[in-house]
Amino acid sequence: MKKLLLILITMVCFSCKTDTKTAKETTTLTTADKIANAHGLSNWDKVTQIDFTFNVDKDSSHFQRSWSWKPKKNEVSLIVGQDTINYNRGKIDSLSIQTDQGFINDKYWLLAPYQLVWDTDTKITDSVNKIAPISKVALNKLTLAYGNAGGYTPGDAYDFYYDDNYMIKEWIFRKGNAAAPSMITSFENYEDFNGIKIAKDHKKSEGNWNLYFTDISIKTEK
Repeated sequence: MKKLLLILITMVCFSCKTDTKTAKETTTLTTADKIANAHGLSNWDKVTQIDFTFNVDKDSSHFQRSWSWKPKKNEVSLIVGQDTINYNRGKIDSLSIQTDQGFINDKYWLLAPYQLVWDTDTKITDSVNKIAPISKVALNKLTLAYGNAGGYTPGDAYDFYYDDNYMIKEWIFRKGNAAAPSMITSFENYEDFNGIKIAKDHKKSEGNWNLYFTDISIKTEK
């Protein structure tokens, strides 16, 4: 079980951030606010439970793990095969930290637009009319850079490419805020789950590689 988690964390855990915050209400919305809102952030306060399966296909290999998260209670369950691990994110210890690293990674992929306003110790830089790396069309670009302290992987940076409706279409991950891309993927196959808009597929332009979500269920307060 521990070996399985370590393998996946090594493969795709480049976005393990731990600190989140609620977006502040301001008279003038920032670009980050507009992107998060376009993806349904205004409905987040109603969410009581999110279930999803995180999948990665690479050539002929397949990996998956499933999560059940109750954000209001900070409770998380990991399901891999016949094994289930339950823990509370307010009480991370030496036994749960590796599982939490996997959760933060998978949740970041699932809700990346919200991390723009949730995460602390970040610097955001706007720019416009940049050529997107995969589609080669002109899109708007926003860069999110993390500070060098805190979180599981401090110092990383992300370039978000979004359209005029503030929907993310592609992104670049740059480990340690390096100039060269570490990974480039698409944001596609969007679906609305009780007002929460999620890109279910993230593909690379080269090779047979796809990171995607299945079994998504979002429960909200009535």
